[in-house]
Amino acid sequence: MDKPVNKYIAVSYKLYTVEDGEKHLVEEAKAEHPFQFISGFGVTLDAFERQVASLEKGEEFDFELGKDEAYGDYEDAHVLDLDRDMFCINGHFDHEHIYKDAVVPLQNADGNRFLGRVLDITDSKVKIDLNHPLAGQTLNFRGCVLESREATNEEIQGMLNRLSGEGCGCGCDHCGGDCCDGDNCGGDGHHHHDHHGGCCGR
Repeated sequence: MDKPVNKYIAVSYKLYTVEDGEKHLVEEAKAEHPFQFISGFGVTLDAFERQVASLEKGEEFDFELGKDEAYGDYEDAHVLDLDRDMFCINGHFDHEHIYKDAVVPLQNADGNRFLGRVLDITDSKVKIDLNHPLAGQTLNFRGCVLESREATNEEIQGMLNRLSGEGCGCGCDHCGGDCCDGDNCGGDGHHHHDHHGGCCGR
């Protein structure tokens, strides 16, 4: 059996959430700053990759992903009340970075890193939402394939370096992160972000 080809893919797109038949634009990757990734590395949503990897340069796409193919259900258990003291530096609360709606990088006891959004701050607690911003949503991606070709060995090695934490360090969320470009790599350099970290990103 032939070994799967790792493809270098660049797309421009608009991402909409779909609710009760209405669509709301939440993210856009323009042609001058496209979302770029290499297939086969799990740096973007599997279902997104499946949809665009088979397309040729110049082809347009318009597809929906249900929550099970995207970011899953919104889980109340992923909303945490953390001690305010955890966000203090030299005895002072970090007002510069910790404020309502701020997206902050966190790390658990196992060393795993993830992003959380600040929902509320009280005298003793900081309420953090660890759900992806698009959890529970149906997503509609509309866009165009700007490039689709076999990735070079150098590009593949560069992706491996980024995934191992070298280079810019974005997981390449979709920063949607960004080593792939701005807000577009899956690490959220999404960012995207973030945001999602890029929304194609994990």
